[in-house]
Amino acid sequence: MSRTNTDSIDWRHSYISTFLEKDIPQLGINIGAQTLRRFWNMIVVYHGNILNASEIGRSLGIAHTTVQHYLDILTGTFMIRQLKPWHENISKRQVKSPKIYFRDSGILHTFLRIANEKDLKNDPKLGSSWEGFALEQIIEKSHIRREDCYFWSTHTGAELDLLIFKGKKRFGYEFKFADQPRLTKSMITAKNDLKLDSLTIVHPGVGDFPLEKSIRAIGLKEVLESFDSG
Repeated sequence: MSRTNTDSIDWRHSYISTFLEKDIPQLGINIGAQTLRRFWNMIVVYHGNILNASEIGRSLGIAHTTVQHYLDILTGTFMIRQLKPWHENISKRQVKSPKIYFRDSGILHTFLRIANEKDLKNDPKLGSSWEGFALEQIIEKSHIRREDCYFWSTHTGAELDLLIFKGKKRFGYEFKFADQPRLTKSMITAKNDLKLDSLTIVHPGVGDFPLEKSIRAIGLKEVLESFDSG
């Protein structure tokens, strides 16, 4: 563990350089370190959102298929998570492209040039940074396969950050960076359209309280502890 923020930042920069300059070539991947670094740096703005491969391709002067290739490399080396969309058999138009998350918050913050807690609190990506951190923790604690977790979104605005399948059961998770999250129409729509067995609104505070039938707001720490006790 680094003793200071400066030590931590230096270590992360060194780790990223080693990964790009040594680890990637040793895996037999023939992509220049600076090319992949530039791509990695550009997709940081999409953390917690749907990646627009065509937009990135135009910026880098490469085909959208090459963008997907680079993304698959970062996914296969556990740097990026591509969360696949779930398509329910309903009449609503549903999003069909994956969302991406940096799997390590420290690496995300390095690319965002966040040096300390003050920087993080003032950064517009604060909410999505916390969402990605919480999502990774819950997926890890759930011990589920990649093909059993999804997100869901419609073109009319209804969405669910994380949908987990365990056998025949469906568990939904929404991540809200607020100590007292409130019930929304989107939550009710997701619960009903997806036929969720439960919907947990995960927040960074402390407390477990109902918002509606089968919808509860629970602090992240308590959610993670429930996996240990369950």
